Amino acid sequence: MVTRRTPLPGVGTQYDMTTRDGRHLSVVAHEDGRRFLAFYNPDDPDACQGTVPLDAEEAARLASIIAPDRAESGLPGSEFDLDLVTERISIEPDSPYRGRPMGDTKARTRTGASIVAVLRRTGAYPSPGPDHRLEAGDTLLVVGTREGVDDLADIIAGS
Repeated sequence: MVTRRTPLPGVGTQYDMTTRDGRHLSVVAHEDGRRFLAFYNPDDPDACQGTVPLDAEEAARLASIIAPDRAESGLPGSEFDLDLVTERISIEPDSPYRGRPMGDTKARTRTGASIVAVLRRTGAYPSPGPDHRLEAGDTLLVVGTREGVDDLADIIAGS
């Protein structure tokens, strides 16, 4: 059984698996929680026979059916009532934070949302410090409540 993981920048990750009997299936895990299952012809591993789109809730339900013990071992979000979202916020050329250190945003203090990575054409910068300079074209990977992330997007845009 062979499994291959392929990052898809700006989209998510693709997981390809060939089963012991030679069947090829693929899962594209989008960063927003959506999933696409794809099934391929065993005689032609490049010929897709069909896809099934799943939203985040459907993907979680399917995971709990396929591997019930593993799905339950994750973060018990409903138990803690964690209503977190992950989003990307672009640094536009007219952003008041373009060319400034990330700490100037005071993101966590002002919104409760955390900037967990800065994505730039030249690479990703995980866990950036407050001195990391933001540039036009950067994309911030942000985690927080819906309200906090929306507030941070407004701050970054200068609204």
